[in-house]
Formats: sequence, structure tokens, C-alpha cells
Amino acid sequence: MRIVVTGTKGQVARALAETAPARGHEVVLLGRPALDLEDPAGTARAIAGARPVLVVSAAAFTGVDAAESAADVAFRVNGAGAGAVAAAAAALDVPLIHLSTDYVFSGEGDRPWREDDPIGPRSVYGASKAVGEAAVREAGANHAILRTAWVYAPFGHNFVRTMLRLAATREEIRVVADQIGAPTAAHDIAAGVITVAETLVRDPTAEKRGTFHMTAAGEASWADVAEAVFAESAARGGPSARVVRITTAEYPTPARRPAYSRLDCTKLASVHGVALRDWHESVGAVVARLLANPETSS
Repeated sequence: MRIVVTGTKGQVARALAETAPARGHEVVLLGRPALDLEDPAGTARAIAGARPVLVVSAAAFTGVDAAESAADVAFRVNGAGAGAVAAAAAALDVPLIHLSTDYVFSGEGDRPWREDDPIGPRSVYGASKAVGEAAVREAGANHAILRTAWVYAPFGHNFVRTMLRLAATREEIRVVADQIGAPTAAHDIAAGVITVAETLVRDPTAEKRGTFHMTAAGEASWADVAEAVFAESAARGGPSARVVRITTAEYPTPARRPAYSRLDCTKLASVHGVALRDWHESVGAVVARLLANPETSS
């Protein structure tokens, strides 16, 4: 299958490019200048020219804090841009997988969020992604929206890489301990996306379409993740540091972070047979790759 993915530098896009060939699929990554999500007509031309069997909408404005001062760009890219990608897929009559986020929820719950829970984003980034979800739904029925969270990989900008970098020069690192979520490896997301893609192409039934949650098994705070990263690194002779647990109030950011970001992934497992592995396993794999091949992890 020829899978066309929006974005060339994003963590999931790069993970798809590494993962899909082993599953017998071709991946075409589209990014600037060939594809600009702020140019709907150009987006349609680029996607049509790539001749997809399925489209994965992975490109996004992902700067959560930056979005607070660049709301117009965030909404053009994450909202209208996502709609343009979905419209292009609909015009070609091919399925679409759109990647979204836990930030569409308020983060004030005390149980994992389900797909049918009311959304209530508390940041510009979350609001722009919610608008993008709505645009995808309006563009056509042949889609699956996959919400994920706390994404990391051996490349790109993410928490795991930041912790290892800081541990190389610091003995002690202050990390927020009162935000709860499920750290999810980009390669695990990619594997799940491919399985969903295969289903969408071969199975036209409506139940395979709609909104699903896809995160790793288990839960953690950012401090828990940092401690796991350092333990895995130390076991392999890499850098480590002591974690000092702090509150969100002690680490203010321009954008409000969800306090509780766990997503209920029962529907995805039931409908598509996809259940991602426990986050501890994936953190270990990513740390091992980073320590073994740091030059390939930019």
C-alpha cells in the first residue's frame, strides 16, 4: 500500500517511514515546500500528485507554548490545514487517518478519557486540534481520528531526549510530578497506525471509522518518566541524574497543561485489535537506541 504522510520531520512521520516498509508498505512523506498546510489548494495538489492509497494526517503546529502567542498560525495549520488534508483525501476517495491529542480534553478528570466524553481544551494548541478534528469529520466519513499523548522518539524534540541531554551536565533535575498521562513511543504509534490503515483499506464498514484513543499501556507522571529514563540509561552506562519532584505551579508555562491525560483505549483494541505495549518497555528501547546511536537521533 502507498501511504502518503503529511510532515517530514515529525516524530510519528519519521517513525512511519522506518516502520512501514517492513510491513510491506511504501511511505511518501510530504512537507514544505511541496506541501504547506496554510495553502489548501497546494495541499490538495501535493496529496493528489503523491497518488495515495491512504493518507495519514500527521503534520501539525505542535509547539504547545508557542501556540499561545501564535494562535492564528496554530488554527490555520491544525484547524483549516487538517480540514484541507481531509478534503483532499475525500476528493481522491481514499481513507484518512488523522492524528490528534489528549489536549482536546480539559485534563480535570479522574478516570481515563473516553472517545465520547465532552471535549474542553484549555490551551490554544488543544483548541486548534479540536477544530481540526471537526474539520476532518465534516470533510467525509472515510476517516479514523487517533488521539494520542506524550509522544517521544529517538529523534525530534521530546521529553526523553531532553532528560538525557540534561543528565549529561546536571546531577539533579526538577520534574513535574502532578501531571498524569501515558508516555507513548512514536514507533508504537506508527505500528498501530499501519494496522488501522490496513483495516480501513480492506474493510469498508462504518464501525472501523470514527474517533479512537491510542496511547501506551500504563500511566506515569513526568517525574516517573524521568526516573525510568535515568534508570535505563544508568544500566547501559549512560548519563543519569536525581529527580526532584515538583508541582505544576512550581514550573509555570505559557500554556496550561492537562493534569490528567490518561486515555481509555478500549475501543481501539475492540474495533481494530490494536493495544500498545506498556510505556516502560518502549522507554527502554528508545534510551538504548539513543545511547547506541546518538549521531542518528537529531
